[in-house]
Amino acid sequence: MKNYYLLFFLTASMVVSAQSDCDNAHAYMGNAYAHVKDSYESNNVSHLKHYANRSVESFKLAKKSLATCNCDKAVELANKSIEALEKVESAETFEDGRFFVKRGREFSKEGLVEIDKCAYNQFQPTAVANVAVAGTTSNTKISDLTNLQQEQLKLKQQQEALRLKSEQIKAQLAQQESQELALRKQQMIQVYKSKILENMKSYNETLKVYGSNSFVTFKETIIDMETKSVNEIKSHYLNEIKMLTKNYLEALIECEAS
Repeated sequence: MKNYYLLFFLTASMVVSAQSDCDNAHAYMGNAYAHVKDSYESNNVSHLKHYANRSVESFKLAKKSLATCNCDKAVELANKSIEALEKVESAETFEDGRFFVKRGREFSKEGLVEIDKCAYNQFQPTAVANVAVAGTTSNTKISDLTNLQQEQLKLKQQQEALRLKSEQIKAQLAQQESQELALRKQQMIQVYKSKILENMKSYNETLKVYGSNSFVTFKETIIDMETKSVNEIKSHYLNEIKMLTKNYLEALIECEAS
């Protein structure tokens, strides 16, 4: 009987331990995927390389947990992601870097699917079946079967707890991704506004030289960052500087006519 319970608890603890490693690996790979998405959505080579490097760091942390997670396919995809993303740093153009980021993003997505499969498979009835066989060979009584059912229920409860933990990690990753995106949008807006103001100052200095009494102005429009995508914000400020330039050219034409 003692051997029976010892075998059961050893098996159960091995399953929970393996799942803990897979949980950690999943969290790191989730971070890596979030960073590679940010890299892919970047509009300049500096951000492209920055987020690609952060993704590589997260993948390397994931590999440490994957070493004991027994998920070879996820390890393979993590290595492919790292190999692709490490080439971004030496890319000479934005387009070349984005090509490797796209490959890394695809491998990252597949890696998350594989780690989910491994986490699920480790909680299949294999461990419980092994315990049942050991109990049969030890001539256990009906009361032993009841105990086995109770322990099986505990394992299911542990599985549910881990599922909830996984959902919590995903929610935290989504929140982190949202915060990083909001910060990136703020930085973009600051850069765009700065460039527009620089152009406005240059335009007005030129108009003054030619004796124009007209001046171009920039009236800032408030942007709802939560509802606007990165490309929509970029398009908005492109239209702003187009309008500023249009007004400047019209003022120049008036100088020529006067």
